[in-house]
Order: sequence, then structure tokens, then C-alpha cells
Amino acid sequence: MGKGGGKGHTPREAPDNLKSTQLLSVIDAISEGPIEGPVNGLQSVLVNQTPVVDRDGNTNIHGVKVVYRVGEQEQTPLEGFESSGAETVLGVQVRHDNPVTRTITAANIDRLRFTFGVQSLVEANSKGDRNPTSVRLQIHLERYGQWVVEKEITITGKTTTQYLASVIVDNLPPRPFGIRMVRVTADSTTDQLQNNTVWSSYTEIIDVRQRYPNTAVIGLQVESEQFGSQQVTRNYHFFGRIIQVPSNYDPVARTYSGIWDGTFKPAYSNSPAWCLWDVLTHPRYGMGQRIGAADVDRWALYAIGQYCDQMVPDGFGGTEPRMTFNAYLAQQRKAWDVLTDFCSAMRCMPVWNGQRLTFVQDRPSDTVWTYTRNNVVMPDEGTPFRYSFSARKDRHNAVEVNWTDPDNGWQTSTELVEDTVAISHYGRNLVKMDAFGCTSRGQAHRAGLWLIKTELLETQTVDFSVGAEGLRHVPGDVIEVCDEDYAGISLGGRILSVDRDRRILTLDRAITLPSSGTTLISLVNGEGLPVSVDVQSVTDGVQVQVSRIPDGVAEYSVWGLKLPSLRQRLFRCVAIRENDDGTYAITAVQHVPEKESIVDNGASFDPQPGTIHGTVPPAIQHLTTEILAEEGQYQVLARWDTPRVVKGVSFSLRLNVAAEDGSDRLVSSAGTPDTQYRFRGLTSGHYTLSVRAVNSQGQQGDPASTQFSISAPAAPSFIELTPGYFQITATPRQAVYDPTVQYEFWFSDARITDIHQVENATRYLGTALYWIAASVNIRPGRDYYFYIRAVNQVGKSAFVEATGQASNDAAGYLDFFKGQITESHLDKELLEKVELTEDNASKLQQFSKEWQDANDKWNAMWGVKIEQTKDGKYYVAGLGLSMEDTPDGKISQFLVAADRIAYINPANGNETPGFVMQGDQIIMNEVFLKYLSAPTITSGGNPPAFSLTPDGKLTAKNADISGHINAVSGSFTGEINATSGKFSGVIEAREFVGDICGSKVMQGVSIRATNDERSTSTRYTDSATYQIGKTITVMANCERNGGSGAITVTININGQVKTGEVMPYTAGLPAMYQTVVFSVYTTSPVVDISVSLRVRGQYTTSASVWPLVMVSRSGSNFTN
Repeated sequence: MGKGGGKGHTPREAPDNLKSTQLLSVIDAISEGPIEGPVNGLQSVLVNQTPVVDRDGNTNIHGVKVVYRVGEQEQTPLEGFESSGAETVLGVQVRHDNPVTRTITAANIDRLRFTFGVQSLVEANSKGDRNPTSVRLQIHLERYGQWVVEKEITITGKTTTQYLASVIVDNLPPRPFGIRMVRVTADSTTDQLQNNTVWSSYTEIIDVRQRYPNTAVIGLQVESEQFGSQQVTRNYHFFGRIIQVPSNYDPVARTYSGIWDGTFKPAYSNSPAWCLWDVLTHPRYGMGQRIGAADVDRWALYAIGQYCDQMVPDGFGGTEPRMTFNAYLAQQRKAWDVLTDFCSAMRCMPVWNGQRLTFVQDRPSDTVWTYTRNNVVMPDEGTPFRYSFSARKDRHNAVEVNWTDPDNGWQTSTELVEDTVAISHYGRNLVKMDAFGCTSRGQAHRAGLWLIKTELLETQTVDFSVGAEGLRHVPGDVIEVCDEDYAGISLGGRILSVDRDRRILTLDRAITLPSSGTTLISLVNGEGLPVSVDVQSVTDGVQVQVSRIPDGVAEYSVWGLKLPSLRQRLFRCVAIRENDDGTYAITAVQHVPEKESIVDNGASFDPQPGTIHGTVPPAIQHLTTEILAEEGQYQVLARWDTPRVVKGVSFSLRLNVAAEDGSDRLVSSAGTPDTQYRFRGLTSGHYTLSVRAVNSQGQQGDPASTQFSISAPAAPSFIELTPGYFQITATPRQAVYDPTVQYEFWFSDARITDIHQVENATRYLGTALYWIAASVNIRPGRDYYFYIRAVNQVGKSAFVEATGQASNDAAGYLDFFKGQITESHLDKELLEKVELTEDNASKLQQFSKEWQDANDKWNAMWGVKIEQTKDGKYYVAGLGLSMEDTPDGKISQFLVAADRIAYINPANGNETPGFVMQGDQIIMNEVFLKYLSAPTITSGGNPPAFSLTPDGKLTAKNADISGHINAVSGSFTGEINATSGKFSGVIEAREFVGDICGSKVMQGVSIRATNDERSTSTRYTDSATYQIGKTITVMANCERNGGSGAITVTININGQVKTGEVMPYTAGLPAMYQTVVFSVYTTSPVVDISVSLRVRGQYTTSASVWPLVMVSRSGSNFTN
């Protein structure tokens, strides 16, 4: 034996021994101080969105140090943060021939920290071992114009990942000066040495213990190895600033006790009113140096704060304050923008009332004054109250509210608020808004709903003017406008006289009391406040008796009427301007006090009209029609309803029928106070019914229309058949749904060739929307035929045929039979256990019963069974016959209970059974079936030679098919042998046996002589294994370019010869070309072909020939 080879070596990987741990030390300024502090200790400190401590007190991030100060004037420095630094990130590679240089200009720094390292540090030798290595760096400082080596650094070891280290340099030279990082080790030029160096950053450090007075700060130290290459982010969950709140206010319980004296106390609060007070009055970061506390209406904010702190449903089954404010103001912005953002969180607006900054909140409040035509300036055109309305495009019905979601990592979430009724009426009109300072989904939803309801309900603006005497309100006050021009009746005026003894007021104009309801009259008392009292009676239209006369009601004072059928028209003043003539122009917007209950409590109300002319007729909804037959003609009953009930409303109906020319012809018009109407005596046709509401003044509402046809229904567009166990469900479908249509169902075991014989040749099942044909006579695997037509009150459609089968799920049928059999009395008798007290005991029992059930139906059964217990196990064998009445009819049964059932023919001493059933299997010796239905059929063998699966897949090792095969698609991997065939599509083949077409250019020959003959030959062999017809065509192209001799070309194909003579040459002309063609049909698989060129003459003659042979398959031959 020979020797060979050397000793093998497995490459060795030295362990990584360089690991760097960086300590992130950062001080974050949280807010102006003082603040309340963290919400829940270290759970409120999040590093990379992860709380340092979880809710159970377990530590999520180890090695974290947190120190904070709340921002007091005399707070102590942060322990462990005695220096502060500003890091400049570089992340540049340091090369041997290209040092990295930076300039330091900061005058107050004490030290520099250099952070540097390697991207990886490893060296591989020739054997593949990966070992430690080293690299040298230097830190240079520029001192007085000269570069000085400040630090010598050598990094030794092995790491396959980035490794960073830091050094601190103090004793810094005067500023400015340069710093640079120099690589001493030469750069690597091979992949075997990986030692790229990097200068990560430098940090300018100031050594000082800072207190950060009046600033809430938090110091955090954490090791970077827990975060890898991630940028470390910090988030804090803190209670915010301690602000000035009313001295009687409990910010935790959100309650106000007693009467406030106007003084404040410091406390944390997220009430938006007191947050706004803090921003407006604080002298350092707020507007305190501009307006001061005396210029802000603290009493208005007190009322607003109480309103914000009221508890309302939160939308999740609990309650929450109506409004809270949790915002982080991190950017300097215009004061007005901040002010309006604060006010938007409280549904209010800022107003300068001439003396101080006050605030008007959109909330229910008392009416401060009533204005009528008698206490306002009457302009020349005679219209004291001028109204304008918001544009429809400004009435939004869907709002996307952006708010800060605590459950979404304090990121922005969007709450969609919609008014579905308004959307259905006017279409979707979407607007987007930001809920400033909102951290509650319920509050965000209420903010969006408030915007929608404000724009949909408060659509009017009124302008009017008053004299100085009539100016009884300020911006923000709610006023009442009693405009008789708008209302259509007298609603206000002045009092001519007052009779206190009889409680009778004499008015300047007549009024009319309604027949029902309570009427109120608004009077002005001695304090100048409106007071409402009941009107008890009216005499002569102007003598009004009231329930009481308030103190101070004087002659010629203003009165206003409040009728039960008209809503009080309230407006909120938004502007008062002084005109040139000494009057004051007032602008007020519509005020709906019910809006608060709608927004905060989900209430709903149906607003009353503000005028007798403006009782808007309700819309018509749910308009339906029902067609009924009436002695050869038809009647239609129309029904509808309205979303609200309005007194004095009737309904106008118009019924049109489509004419032959395509136009509509009015058939009938009617009016009714009811919500239904019956049209009689209608004939066949296509009708359109329109219904609209009409109020007592004749105003018409929007119409609602519906179409119906008095005609025989269309035939079903298709029939959906659903197979079941011994049943088929037929469900007809219409192209257009018609609720008046039902269907007749007819059934047959055989197809009806003449559709007109359906009623005579099939069985009528019934009339319904669908039908379940269920019977033991419906067998699986057989076709059954449904004949269905649509019917209504007018007529019937043509029949539609549908063919279906019962279910072919054999396993399902076994479960079906199980349920049928186990419910029978015979099964219960066979399987009922008899208590055999001793082991190995047995019993033989014969039973015979007959009875009448509750329906007086006769039933009977007979049987025999053997029972035995062995080793504690129960065995039974038995058989029985029964005749029982079931919901499906009378049924006879023969049941056998046994582990094995077998049939044996004892003829000639035979002992082999021909049929055995054991367990769930049946074994037969020989089967002759008329009809077989099985989801799966498999032959014997392993693997089986033949199988048919439920999805129609047929697998066979060998098949002889003598009939017709019809296949949509398929593939053959073997050989196809056929005597004949037709293909109507495209044939694609990689190779043909038996050429379709072949060609070849034979070897050419040339002659230049006086007498000569040369030839060329080839042999063609067909690839087919049998004789097929083909045509051999030879094209001999001859070139003659000189001489006067005679030239001939002879073609020989399997002994058949053709000779052609080439034309003579004319001197001085170019070469001449001539082609001799010869074609032969043959069935021979081998064909010999030769072409000869012959020259004869006295002078030298030049000629050449290049033969082309083509073979094409042909089933026939040309004869002439």
C-alpha cells in the first residue's frame, strides 16, 4: 500500500476579548418649575419607549440611575452629574495617511473626552486561524501653533464587532486650538487583517455643579450595551407645573367649596381654566409683564373652571371631567395663537370688554335681555333684524379629531365623529381638527360632536342696532330676539299700563293665545332683569292677566311672548360696535342651549320652529306599496311614516303611469292626513307614486317616490339548488328583488320535454319563497327536476327548469342514518342493556310488541337478542323487524346488532362466505351492480393500479379505451399510437418522427473545360418507422460565366431522371443563371439523389451548380 497526504488542520477562532460599555449620562430640562413630579416613580421614566420598572415593580432596564429636581428656586444640584458636556458626533474613519482634525472654540470648557475605537480587530493567518492583533493611535493637540502628542493609545485584543474607548484630556491650551486623531499603524491592505479605526465623537466638558433654579430637570445614566446600536431615547410621564388655583378649589376632587374670595393658592391642576390663567399672568414665560392679573377676568375663568370640572359620561360606562388640559408647550409661538388654542379646549373665545380680557364660553346661561321691534333702532327700510345663514359647505357632518393617546405611546390618534342623519341628507362633509391638550378619547369625541352640532344647529346670525339706553348686555351674553316679522305673529312690544291689583297688563298690540299649552310673557323687573310669568287669560287681545307681576315692572317697559308652539329664539352676542350716529351695532349668533345635553350626555330633541311660517314639513320615509286583486282590477295600498310628528301636516299623493310613448300620465292625485292611502280600480301598467308632506301654510316638503308594476312577474333569473341528505332545497332568484313575488314549485323524477305539460305531468309541491323537497324516495346520484314559476296578485311567469341531485356525501349519510335509526323504538329495544349482576352471565331474549301512538297510528316490532358480560365488558347480538310511524311517514326496518354479519352458501360443502360485514367494512366475493355511486373508488394492490377521487382525478397504470374521449386539457408523458386523428388547434412539438419538412444544400460542383462531367450526391433517410408519402424536390441552380459549349444538368431521384439544358452564353455579358427543378413523390423511407453537370464543345466553358433538396410530407400526389 502507498502512503500519502499530510496532517489535517482545523482553523481556530480566538474568543473576542474586547467589549466596550458606554455610559449615557444626560440631563433633560423638563419644564419651567416647579412641577408636581413623576406620575408613578420609575414607571414614568421610559427609555426607548420601555418603562424602567413595570407595573409589578419588576425591573425592565438594569443599571439605570435617575435623579430629578422639580424646579424650585433653591433646589440642590443633581448627585452624580457634577459636570455637563456637549457631545459632537463624528463617526469618521481614521486612516494612516489622513488624520482627522477638528477645531475647539468654546471658551468655558475644562476638559475634552475623545471617543474612538475599531470597527473590528482580528487577524487571520495562512492556516485560517483568527487571532488577536493590535493597532496604535495618537491624540494631538495644537499648542501655540505646534502639534503635540497628548495621548498614545494602543488597542490590543480581538473583536468582530465595533469596540469603542474613551480618554479624557485636560490642561487644555488657549482657545481656539486644534485637535486631531492620528493612526500610527499602517492601514490594512488585505482581508486577513481587519483593523479599521474610527473617531466616534468628542465631548466638551464643563466641571460645574449646576442647580438649574426654577427649571424641572432629570438626570439619567444608563449603560449602552442593553441597546446595541440603537439611539437611546427618553420619555417622561410627569405631572406638570404647580400653578395658581382658587383658594377654595380642591384640584384632586375637582370641587369648589364655599364662596371664592378671589385669592389663589399653588397646586398642580390640569383644569384648562387655571392653566390659561397661569399662561396669561406668569411674568417669566407668560404674558404677566404685558397684561397682569388685574387685566384678566378671574371671575369668568372661575365659572369656566367649574363648568370644565363637571363630570360627564366618558363613553365607556364611567365618568370623567368635561374638559382637562394636558399639553407640553415646547415651542415659542404667538401669544394670540396660544390663547385661542387654550380657549378651543374649553369651548370659549377671548373677548376684550373694554376693561379687561374676559372669556365667553358656549354653555347654557340665563337670558340677560329681550329685544323686540320696540327697543331697537328701526332703519329706513323697515327691517330692524337682519339675518344671515352659514353656507352649506361650512356645515360639516363628519370630523376627524386628532388627540394625544396615552394607550398609543402618547402618539397622535384620530377619533372619527359623524352625524349619520346629516350625512344621509346632505352627503358627507368632512373636516379635520386638533384637540389641543386632549388626552381622553371621550373628550376628543365630545370636541368633534360639539363642532358638528354647532355648525348644524346654530346656523343663523342676526344684526341689529340699539341706542345707548337699549344696550343692556356685553359680548358673550345670551339675548332673546322676539321678531314678529320672522315669527309671523306678535311676540313683543311695550306695556301701556300696569294694574297690580288685578294682575292685568295692557299691551301695545293684540296677541292670541293658543288653545293648549302654557304661554309665558317676559317682563323686565326693577333690577333690569327679564322675568317670565304665566299668561292666564287675554281680553280684547291686549288685556293680559298674568300669574304675578314682578316688582319694578313699569309702563312702557318691554315685553316678549313665549308660545308653546314656537321655540324661544336665543342668540349669543359676539360683537358690539359703536356707529357714527351714537347707536351701537350688535352681532349675535344663534344659541341652542340643548346642544350641551346632546354633546355631553347623548340626548336628542326635535327642535320647535321659530315661526309659524317656518314649520318645515317632515320628510317622508319607509314608503311602501301593496298590490291587491279586486274583481279583475287592482288596488294599491300605500303606507309611509315620518321621522317626527308635526301638527297640522297633511300628505299630498300623485300616482303616474308610464305611457306607451315613454312619458308619464297622471292617474290620480289625492290628499290625506293619515300615513296610508288606498288607490282603487287600477289596471296593468308601470306606476310611480310620489308622496310629500304639506304644512298648514301650504309649504311642501321633499317628495319621496317609489315605483311598482301591476303585471305578471318575470320568470326567475336562475334557480339555486342546494343538495342535502335525501333532499334538495330549491331557492329561486330574481334579477330585481320584488317583495310581492312568491314561487310555485313543481317536482318530477323525469325531465318534461314539453314545458306546457308541467301541470299535468309533475307533482305540485306548494307556493313559497323556497322549497325543500325531502323524501326517502330522493336517492343520491340521480337527477331530479324542479319546474318553478313566479306568481303575484296579477299573474304567473313562465316555468323555469332546474336539475339537481341529493348529496353524494357517503360519510354524511352514515351520520344521517345514525340519527334516524337511534331514534326508532326497535333500535332502543335491541341496544337496551339488561343488568347482568354476575360476570360471564348471559341471557337470550325474544321480544314482540305492538302499540298505538298519540296520533292513533299502529306500530309493531319483533326481534331476538343475546346478551353476555365477560370480564366486565358487555356484548350483544340481535336482529329485529319493525313497522313504525315517523314524521316522514310509515317506515319498515330490519336491524341487526352484531360485530360481524356474514352470508355463506353451503352448497357443495362451501364454507367461504360471499358477504362479510365487520366493523365499518363490507367484504364481498363477487359483485354485480346495476348502478354504483361512490365518491372514491380504488383497486387492489400497493400502490393501487386504479383510483378515482372525489375531485374527479382518475389514476390508472394501464387503460384500453375503445370509445370516445372528451377532454378539456391534459398532458401525455409517454407514447401515443393512433390510426387517425384530427387537431383543430395549435400543435407544438420538440421533435417529429417522420419528417414534416426537411431541406439540404448539396455539395456544389464546378467545371472549366471543353469536355467534362462532374456530379454530386446525397441520401435522405426518413425518421419514421413506417412508409409514409413524401415529395422530393431538387432545385439545381446553374451558373454559366464563359464559353460556347453546351451545358446540361441531370437530376436523379431514386432512378427517376430529368435533364435540363442551360442557355448559351453571350460574350461580353455578365454571368448567366438558370435553375433546373425536378420533383418526385415516393413512399420509400430511403431516397438517393444525385445531380450531374456536363460540358461539351470546342472551347473552354465555365459552369457551376449548387443543388437544393427539399422533402415535404404529403398524403397524396399530383397527377397532371
